[in-house]
Amino acid sequence: MTVEPREKEPPASSRREPEPSGRGLGDFSILLHTHMPYVEGYGTWPSGEEWLWEAMATCYLPLADLLDAGAPVTLSLTPVLCDQLEAPGAAERFDAFCRDLRQRSHELDAGAAGDPAVAAELRRAAGDYVAAADALAARGGDLLAPLGRHAAWTSSATHAVLPLLATSAGVRLQLHAGIDAHRARFGDGWAGGFWLPECAYAPWLDALLEEAGVHATCVDLTDVLDSDDHLVPLRSPAGPLLVPIDRKVVELVWSDGGYPAAGAYRDSHALTRCHHKPWANDGSVYDPERAAAQARADAADFVERVRARVAGGGLCVCALDTELLGHWWHEGVIWLAAVVEEAARRGLRLAPLDEALERHPPRPAPDGLPVTTWGTPRDLWTWSGPQVADLAFAARRAELDVVAAGPRASLRAVRELLALQASDWAFQVSRRQAGPYPRERAAGHEQALRAALAEGPGGDERVRNLAPYATRAPLLAP
Repeated sequence: MTVEPREKEPPASSRREPEPSGRGLGDFSILLHTHMPYVEGYGTWPSGEEWLWEAMATCYLPLADLLDAGAPVTLSLTPVLCDQLEAPGAAERFDAFCRDLRQRSHELDAGAAGDPAVAAELRRAAGDYVAAADALAARGGDLLAPLGRHAAWTSSATHAVLPLLATSAGVRLQLHAGIDAHRARFGDGWAGGFWLPECAYAPWLDALLEEAGVHATCVDLTDVLDSDDHLVPLRSPAGPLLVPIDRKVVELVWSDGGYPAAGAYRDSHALTRCHHKPWANDGSVYDPERAAAQARADAADFVERVRARVAGGGLCVCALDTELLGHWWHEGVIWLAAVVEEAARRGLRLAPLDEALERHPPRPAPDGLPVTTWGTPRDLWTWSGPQVADLAFAARRAELDVVAAGPRASLRAVRELLALQASDWAFQVSRRQAGPYPRERAAGHEQALRAALAEGPGGDERVRNLAPYATRAPLLAP
């Protein structure tokens, strides 16, 4: 296979730095990191592709409408999510999920509710899924294209925690498979924005990011920098901009006491037999109008707090997992729409991150930055601690074997490695989510990888629609 040479980025020393933005109210950027592990075709209820259908219905479709309306937020799409959105048959199975399965499951719960108000809310909520199916049908069954129009940032192929990979070749594989997929799907307009999965950063990655064309990435330096230093981008010695996320603002939304904990919002933990959610956090039957009013009030409070944060200038970056909005926080997209409106009304400049970075000159990154993540704690423990060390070492052994095989490694083996490296399996084990599902998935991909290495190239090289643009080329780089 012939690989076209990449156009190299200019060296960091030759890049023109942006002009200072001046004193006064600074900039604010919201970055939504949109990701789903490859669950399409890998199980249904209670774990598996229903996670994807739920996220589409409650989060991705309403978010696409908001982005189409001009919301100036920065969207990152992981290639592995895109793989699933374009997988053959995915739209049809989503339609059946919304129009059939969710209608029957809501009716089962409504019939057993015993409380007329709860039953009424369950039947009302069932209609939300029909509306979601109608919305996708109105888009011709294609959700990837509308999201892709707004996807300024990409990520690694399957959301691997890059500092845990064993080789530079393995990192290159994740980087290039992800970036190549983004360019193939959405054109050459990518400006170099790259989401580090789990915000997992190590200084030794800088040169590999620069080589891949990455211009900027987000880091969580909460326990490393002083508070106000989180409002200034940093220039790494190898070139890429390191953009600190601002925990002071993030935790207004994403923390145990954040906005989603308010009493009026839908309770994500109180479940019916079929795992529906007809109650509010305060125990009352859920009232969507009451919840929407709460979302608008919280949006106003959020904008005021962000205005105070950037009163003296700087760039405040609030990064959130997109799935928090709608999927986990049912009213999250309503809140986001209200934030956009309130920011405009209150004179807070909400700007796409790439645009905002042009107005904020970076400082040199301090020497000796540690390995950091946005996990708890801010290190690699969630993905490499004793509870998941076997998964981490298995993935590293598999990577070493695939790299050693080089051109003898089949594309099937490469794709199984990418699937095995996903951060999601260790995360779910550490958080005690999804029962045996994540370990079963990791074991299945490792077993399939071993079989593919033994068989060599040939045969069926696919892993459903996972990483269709991946090649062996990064494994062969010197």
